[in-house]
Amino acid sequence: MCYTEDKTFDKIDFTEHPLPKGEYENCFFINCNFSNSDLSEIKFLDCAFTGCNISLAKLAKTGLGDVKFKDCKMLGLRFDTCNKFGFSIQVDGCNLTNASFYQTKLIKTVFRNTELREMDFTEADLTGSVFDNCNLADTVFENTILEKADFRTSHNFSIDPEMNRVKKAKFSLHGLPGLLDKYNIEIDDVK
Repeated sequence: MCYTEDKTFDKIDFTEHPLPKGEYENCFFINCNFSNSDLSEIKFLDCAFTGCNISLAKLAKTGLGDVKFKDCKMLGLRFDTCNKFGFSIQVDGCNLTNASFYQTKLIKTVFRNTELREMDFTEADLTGSVFDNCNLADTVFENTILEKADFRTSHNFSIDPEMNRVKKAKFSLHGLPGLLDKYNIEIDDVK
């Protein structure tokens, strides 16, 4: 197991040369390819991934502590298999489609300008999280803690207030249909 600190990895194809198992602290991964890679049991602390393809990477017991993802392709990831201890991420400008955060603590997590389509947030804790300009089409919220979460600028979500904890969550008027989907009613903004 290696320990790597303060290093920048630029345009490396980790599908050809896998990232060595170990701990990476304050490292930057720029335009790297991790698609279908096995990142299991690797620890990333205070790291940033920018413009990377991380789609379908294996994340079993992977440590993600204060990790930032910017402009990354992140399809089909199973964050629910990551190491839960110290789990903390930020996501900005990414395509995070068809991923799972089942039973994951995401307290005060920021998702910004991100495609969050076909996600699974079942039984996740999203207390105080921010969904800023995110597309949440076909995303599942079931028994999810959404207290104080901010959905005001996001769209295409469907959240059943009877099946989720939404106390003090923030929604805009244009998001109202996403809270009333199950009633199959029509909402018009005629004045």
